[in-house]
Amino acid sequence: MLRRSRLRGYGSAALALLWLAARPLLASDQDLSLEQRIRERLEAPAARRAVWGIDVVEISSGQAVFEYNPDTLFVPASNAKLYATALALNRLGPDYRFTTRVVGDAPLRDGVLAGSLRLIGGGDPNLSARVIPYDPKAEFREDRLEPIRELARQVAEAGVNHIQGDIIGDDTRFVWDPYPSGWSLDDVNWDYGAPVSALSVNDNRIEILVRPGPAGQPARLRLKPEVDYYTFENRTDTRPTRHVARRLEMRVRAAERAIDFWGEISVRSPGREMNAAIAEPALFAAIALKAELQALGITVGGKAKASHSQPYEFASLKDAKRKPEPDYPVMLAQIISPPLSDALSIVNKSSQNLHAEILLREVGYQRRGVGSLEAGIEEMRDFLEEAGLSPWEFYLSDGSGLARKNLVSPEASVKLLRSVWASDNRQVYVDSLPIGGEDGTLDWRFSRSPAKGRIRAKTGSLSHVTALSGYATRVDGTQLAFSAFVNNFGVSSSYIRKILDDIIEDIVMTPASEALSSSAAGSQ
Repeated sequence: MLRRSRLRGYGSAALALLWLAARPLLASDQDLSLEQRIRERLEAPAARRAVWGIDVVEISSGQAVFEYNPDTLFVPASNAKLYATALALNRLGPDYRFTTRVVGDAPLRDGVLAGSLRLIGGGDPNLSARVIPYDPKAEFREDRLEPIRELARQVAEAGVNHIQGDIIGDDTRFVWDPYPSGWSLDDVNWDYGAPVSALSVNDNRIEILVRPGPAGQPARLRLKPEVDYYTFENRTDTRPTRHVARRLEMRVRAAERAIDFWGEISVRSPGREMNAAIAEPALFAAIALKAELQALGITVGGKAKASHSQPYEFASLKDAKRKPEPDYPVMLAQIISPPLSDALSIVNKSSQNLHAEILLREVGYQRRGVGSLEAGIEEMRDFLEEAGLSPWEFYLSDGSGLARKNLVSPEASVKLLRSVWASDNRQVYVDSLPIGGEDGTLDWRFSRSPAKGRIRAKTGSLSHVTALSGYATRVDGTQLAFSAFVNNFGVSSSYIRKILDDIIEDIVMTPASEALSSSAAGSQ
């Protein structure tokens, strides 16, 4: 609907200009050099009012293939995940695993735990029913609480019949500072802006399927997973007509653990899925575990609670002596995650914001003794300087790219990409990236292009921002590293993406020998 309304706003002349900007190259265009063809596209009316930055180099030689504002700083959007995943891979290693534990803070005697049961988050980003390794056709299994049920089963097998105390969701591994500076208030209600926690179940989201009820009645709400965390105020109305006057809206009241729904849905509608963020993930996990324990016949005397590490507990959030882990009397259950290499594919192929933020904090925890955003960013600075980047080439304030405070240059991103390519982690990193025309966030881009399958790159998108950076195999077999950012455009993002994709395709499908000869001819 938004796209249609935007198109109506353009006159026929403007639409023609936009088409010219995004049109395929004609045979006559082939007389131009590669550089001339690219610059012609960048000067088209749909593109020239935006700010573009492009840097493309041959990986082996470092020879520039094309550059345009390569050292200008841009908002990278989700291209920031290239940085977070490269950091995690370097500092933690591809085989690193996360452990989620259930412990008792008192001895277990005759089936009775004479204290509280603690579910301790170990920073596992995939404590969910996600299919791993990454599968573009089946992202999740049906049972969203699968890992919680497994932990409850292990507790029962350990011989626990009664818990005298509370069920505590413990995310103290990370500092409880769940939203990076620069995130919008509009983001944090939705799953893509879910709060960051060391104890994250189902990506800290609840899926709400809204389906029509009988005409004149409220819509029906179905929750996945069904956990008694939020209450719902349903002010929706099912309309007998195909079209409705007011679209469905959702508002999360985090402090009250409530969600409001209002608007209209047609009785003919197949329904709509709305994904809300869970405001306090550790509490949600505790509530879910308590319910599963009770379903197995284990009685609980206390309540579900959350335990956090507050920022004021640390003398420095950038570097600290790691607190020793308590020696709990009894270990009752644990889940060990798949290797980090699998987690990276989820981050980059699915552009998973929460997971990127978790990885940044886990690096801070392991390398600097404090699981904070600040510690992760400090370690990032050191890592990027080791990779050959200068401090003035980047400014990163989160791991996901959701913050508009992030700034990087195309040249900086290419330096990072070449550095990882030269490392022992090359294949793991390359494999984590979407494949043009085949999977992830590039599954529909380049799908009808001769460059299909030749591009492995991370996308990025915010309002008035688009980005694409990664690796490409040229038609002659030359390996390229490239980074392209576009900021401050006022036209539809689809037009800008089309121009950008055509530029990358042209570079990939032009052999180095032809590009060099045509460039020399064009400069005469």
